[in-house]
Amino acid sequence: MKPFGYVRATTLQEATEAHAAHPGSRYLGGGTNLVDLMKLGVETPGTLVDISRLPLHAIEELPGGALRIGATARNTDVAAHPLVRARYPALAQALLAGASAQLRNVATTGGNLLQRTRCTYFQDVSKACNKREPGTGCAARDGIHRDHAVLGHSAHCIATHPSDLAVALAALDAGIELYGAGGATRTVAATDFHRLPGDHPEQDTVLRGGEIVTAVLVPAAAPGSVSLYRKARDRASYAFALASIAAVLDLDGDTGRIRRVALAFGGLAHRPWRATTAERALTGAEPTADAFREAAEAELAEARPLRDNAHKVVLARNLACDALGTLHARARRSP
Repeated sequence: MKPFGYVRATTLQEATEAHAAHPGSRYLGGGTNLVDLMKLGVETPGTLVDISRLPLHAIEELPGGALRIGATARNTDVAAHPLVRARYPALAQALLAGASAQLRNVATTGGNLLQRTRCTYFQDVSKACNKREPGTGCAARDGIHRDHAVLGHSAHCIATHPSDLAVALAALDAGIELYGAGGATRTVAATDFHRLPGDHPEQDTVLRGGEIVTAVLVPAAAPGSVSLYRKARDRASYAFALASIAAVLDLDGDTGRIRRVALAFGGLAHRPWRATTAERALTGAEPTADAFREAAEAELAEARPLRDNAHKVVLARNLACDALGTLHARARRSP
């Protein structure tokens, strides 16, 4: 075991000051991913700054119907919250699709967004990995990459982001609230929070040094809109997505056409993939099976599958068609 220091922060200011005072430190929330990576030798922080006891666990409705979910709110509590279940089914379903009940009881909202890839080459310190050690190469490219990215990857990294929650938040147009050094605050759109790998796959997010995720802001759901999250995986539980989709659908009550649609794929890229091409194709269209299929195929036309993962493109297309068909049927039954 590599020795490390430990600081328990009681305020946000205390946390950022401790982080700045200990270069290479990491914030500790639930620890369900970070501690595992420390055991593997992937993460080797000199100091852990414990933020789990900061007052960031509230789930509260804001004026106008938006929802603010604190960064230390446990996944179990968020998934079970009455407002989440009633207004944002995709969010509750995404959380319940991830990990075991025991892990959901510990894992936090902020930590879920910040979890790192489950690429086996990233987790094995004996293998080349640009995400873990920039400039060493990407062993996954010529190795076992059945579960890896088909969209947005680069020559330096083909890893996928594992969070189910992040995919739902991307489709729900959520914002990520951040607190930085000196008390500076900002809010980043969920669709912009995670990065594509490009030349710097070691940078998972747009977080600046020492910033803390303090909350997730979910806009009010449009009256009559419906949402869901679907996930395809190798086994029925406790497995990361081969492909997943979060979808929101709002029909025009007079014409029956699609007034608004939001789609985000998981398991296909280095970040949740907001399907803007498909959304544009479907906005104002008749909600037919052919329209759903054509829109999904248009979105996935830019996929660049590798030797062993072309099945992901077909899987994602079928998930999108099934999700949209299901939501269409629900929207027609809604009062």
